[in-house]
Amino acid sequence: MSFIYNIGIHLAHFGLKCVAPFNKKIKSGIVGRQDTFNILKSNLKPTDKTLWFHCASLGEYEQGLPVFKALRDQYKSHKIVLSFFSPSGYEIRKNSPVADVVVYLPLDTKTNANQFLDLVNPELTVFVKYDIWPNFLNEIRERKLRAILISAAFRENQTFFKFYGNPLRNALFAFEHIFTQNENSKRLLESINYNKVTVSGDTRFDRVSSQLEIDNTLDFIETFKQDKLCVVAGSTWPEDESLLVNFINSEASKDVKFIIAPHNIKSAQIKNIQEKLTVKSILFSEKDNEQLQTAQVFIIDTIGILSKIYSYANIAYVGGAIGTTGLHNTLEPAVFGIPIIIGNQHSKFPEAQEMIDNAGMFSISNQNEFNVILDDLIKNKQMRLQSGSHNSNYIKNNLGAVTKILRYLEL
Repeated sequence: MSFIYNIGIHLAHFGLKCVAPFNKKIKSGIVGRQDTFNILKSNLKPTDKTLWFHCASLGEYEQGLPVFKALRDQYKSHKIVLSFFSPSGYEIRKNSPVADVVVYLPLDTKTNANQFLDLVNPELTVFVKYDIWPNFLNEIRERKLRAILISAAFRENQTFFKFYGNPLRNALFAFEHIFTQNENSKRLLESINYNKVTVSGDTRFDRVSSQLEIDNTLDFIETFKQDKLCVVAGSTWPEDESLLVNFINSEASKDVKFIIAPHNIKSAQIKNIQEKLTVKSILFSEKDNEQLQTAQVFIIDTIGILSKIYSYANIAYVGGAIGTTGLHNTLEPAVFGIPIIIGNQHSKFPEAQEMIDNAGMFSISNQNEFNVILDDLIKNKQMRLQSGSHNSNYIKNNLGAVTKILRYLEL
């Protein structure tokens, strides 16, 4: 293990502790990690058989969930330990029914890795996508424990493939098998002589497809929407909301309904959206005291229901790519067979480019482009239905990653 890497981990921890008093999210992670070992000691016995699932954050959890559920069903006598690195994953899924114990992953030091694995001693470890921690993984390898990486996506400019990337590169060899999203990731792994690779595809397709099998009914959305065309804007940031508000105020017909589900549901941001709108809007938190059908804009100031709300959309806008925050999940609306609009900063999201190439998704870079595309989709039903059909077919054509992973594990 690189001496420089270990020094860097300790310096990073010191830096986070200094920043924590001024950043609620970082503070949550610092405080939460202090409780990890006590939680494990309280919930696990040395005789317990366990599986360990690790995700960086909420997105990776949703990505791995179909595999987690299948393993949960198969290993009924095992206890499942689920760990997160980010507070945004832990805080939302700390009561996940797929796990018996949910914790923050401790800082990646050799001491922490030893103590964690002494307590958990997993029969199988599943990491999702990219959260690679060398000390933990090297300790897994030294103990000859089973570990796999699923839905992995690699790019040539990542540290794994640089001359200075030995700690991270060597950690990959702790995995007995890696399941990649695409052929390019497989080629990159083979370039560093890692050859136990299967191109399984992305488990997110299986995850979002399962949304079609559940009841997505939301009575309050039906009351709001009635029989009118509905645009759902999900996971928006201020720069996204500016586009939407400007369109609604100056371009939108009164016969079109809008649902805005901000990524950040802090009251100040929600208030800012409402103050800028010149049409009637209602908040989710106030819906029981309002006549929903009389509003043109419904602002969702809560979390956990966006995937169901997309089922009511005729057109979707997904936030994050008009600025620098990162594009949010575009597969969630795509599964419902609707056209999608996004910003132009989507180079790290191959599924977005593939849907653009399939004419199911539209990328915009400014207010004028947004207005033109959204207006076209609102007025042109054939364009809307055809684009949505392309997205639905795209999801169907990419199913099967979970089956390939479970087949390898002989389930």
